[in-house]
Amino acid sequence: MASTLLPAELAQAFRYATDWFAVYVEEVNALNVYPVPDGDTGTNMHLTLQSVRRELDLADTSKMNEVARAISYGSLLGARGNSGVITSQILKGFADTLKEAQALSPTLLAKALKEGSRTGYKAVMKPVEGTILTVSRAVAEGAHQAVEAGAGTLEEVLEKAIARGREASERTPELLPVLKQAGVVDAGGVGLLRFLEGLQGYLLKKPLPEPPKIERYAQTAFEEEDFGYCTEFLMEGVQEPIEKIREEVAAFGDSLLVVGAEGFVKGHIHTNDPDGLLARVARYGKMLRTKVEDMSQQHTEILSMAGAANEAPPPTGLVAVANGWGLVKAFRGFGARVVAGGQTANPSVQDILDAIKSLPNPEVVVLPNNSNVIMSAQQAAKLAEGKSVYVIPTRTMGQGLAASVVYQPEQPAAELLPAMEEAARRAVTLEVTRASRSVEIGGVSVSEGQPIGLRDDRLALAAETPEEALLDMAKLAAQEGDFEILTVFHGPTATKETLEDLRKRLNEALPELTLEIHPGGPDLYDYLAVLE
Repeated sequence: MASTLLPAELAQAFRYATDWFAVYVEEVNALNVYPVPDGDTGTNMHLTLQSVRRELDLADTSKMNEVARAISYGSLLGARGNSGVITSQILKGFADTLKEAQALSPTLLAKALKEGSRTGYKAVMKPVEGTILTVSRAVAEGAHQAVEAGAGTLEEVLEKAIARGREASERTPELLPVLKQAGVVDAGGVGLLRFLEGLQGYLLKKPLPEPPKIERYAQTAFEEEDFGYCTEFLMEGVQEPIEKIREEVAAFGDSLLVVGAEGFVKGHIHTNDPDGLLARVARYGKMLRTKVEDMSQQHTEILSMAGAANEAPPPTGLVAVANGWGLVKAFRGFGARVVAGGQTANPSVQDILDAIKSLPNPEVVVLPNNSNVIMSAQQAAKLAEGKSVYVIPTRTMGQGLAASVVYQPEQPAAELLPAMEEAARRAVTLEVTRASRSVEIGGVSVSEGQPIGLRDDRLALAAETPEEALLDMAKLAAQEGDFEILTVFHGPTATKETLEDLRKRLNEALPELTLEIHPGGPDLYDYLAVLE
């Protein structure tokens, strides 16, 4: 029994609880019907916790203020979805309570859980009972009661906190009609309890449990909302007050969450105009990451999973690393389980391993889609016990997309790999971004902030405008190969007029190619194009 946890022990407890939560990701996903039945609550909460773990790995965990900052900062940067953002705020309140402490005691644990609940409620413009918020409040009440009754160990406090939380979780269908209709409890509340069970498991030295068998996925009618796209953004270097940004984006939709700290701002909103919203908020800081999900499409996917829950999985699954909501949507459309990451935001070995383990298929193909991710993918493949994992060393997202086009889950990996490898090898990826500094590389001289073109991850040219960079690279590349399709993904700052002009110029210059232009390009890039 532990009466206190030193900072390094608390950090290890958080890491263990993240691994514990990973076991239950699909269980939580299967319960998800609120605020929309898109089946990603478990995934989003897990991504948030994984981000905390990455920050803890970088922190000096001998100091409590460093551990607290890693929990608060990591959860903010990694927060995904409505559930993930609320979780990040619960963790922020928890961590803020610990900053000046030497160790975590039972009394301090109760205070931290109470502050976490308070901060979670404060983050939501219109708090709804019957959700993770209700469960967090009950958890805090249980912890306080344990301390009041003289609990002298952390295990005793957590036991009472979890017990009260479970009682509240069981009551959530009485508070939210949509839960009662679907015959489930709130997914976010269950997720919070699973994480706390992980902390308890660390203290009691319990082994990680086996994943529960998912008997069914919650099904409820998807009511078409006024706002159909779940849109998220993360910015840095923000000077304006969060309240001003929250007011700015409120008119775009509902389910609004805007939170931040240390110049970073994280936003989540359901809207019908994701590109307009992202362009509007981009004026307040540097956009680091965006995500847009079509919620009706997600609901259709979760229903297909429900129908397949008791069927034998096909032989081969697919994992792809990607960012930019249009690219993520494309990879998912080809059947991939997507790991969030890309340039400047490389996923860890554990992130990739978790995605591999989450698939039911006995064989898994992994597409790292970035030269910096290949080694992590190969390491994850070695650690995936019980599965045969094959890494195709794709260096760009364009190569990954080309490989995904020929992926067929019904085929064994031995038959798939040659075709996928050949498709990746033949594809040409063109990226347009801005120079981070003035430099000369390979005879190409660029100035800081100037649009530059990268061909297969190598600097190819500099230009006056992003559109000129893309057009010049596409013309040169098309002359050197036998290509049929040019697919372009653009960022949120491209205007309708700019895109219409770009389409016209590309069609005139390359009439032999079929041209597709889509929104949702990778973060920090003006354009990403693939020649196939």
